[in-house]
Amino acid sequence: MKPRVSLQDSALRNGNFSLRIAPVRSEDVGLYEAQVEYKAEVHSCLVELGVITVTLSPPSPVIENQLLLMSCNSSHQASLVETCWFHNEHPGPTSKTFCSLSRTLSILHPAMSDAGSWRCQLRYSDKEIISATFNLQILGFDGPANPVVYAAAGSAAD
Repeated sequence: MKPRVSLQDSALRNGNFSLRIAPVRSEDVGLYEAQVEYKAEVHSCLVELGVITVTLSPPSPVIENQLLLMSCNSSHQASLVETCWFHNEHPGPTSKTFCSLSRTLSILHPAMSDAGSWRCQLRYSDKEIISATFNLQILGFDGPANPVVYAAAGSAAD
């Protein structure tokens, strides 16, 4: 897993033997065991790493008005009860929430207003809730509805 894995040597002296994996990949799912020997005693802990992935079809950046499929998957083994998608979660006119049984959200004609922070949340039968946040980029025109611009002769126009 090198060079994606690291230990913080300075933290080891303080009893912190955390493992850092960056970036996490789907194949990193599984059970990890840490063992530390201190004064002839062996201390260990087990940590299970689960992974959630968000995929876009077509891949990001998305072109405005081109069909977009966003899928959210997790390594969790229980039955999926509900998938919710949250866009710009702060309250306001641009905030959107979509919930369904499907892991995939379809946006038929994505607009520039669909760009920004999205979070998918998976809720499972064992009450586990798993979520991931990502930033959606959309290529398009974010200008006036009528793309005619008037400028005085001799001046600059943007």
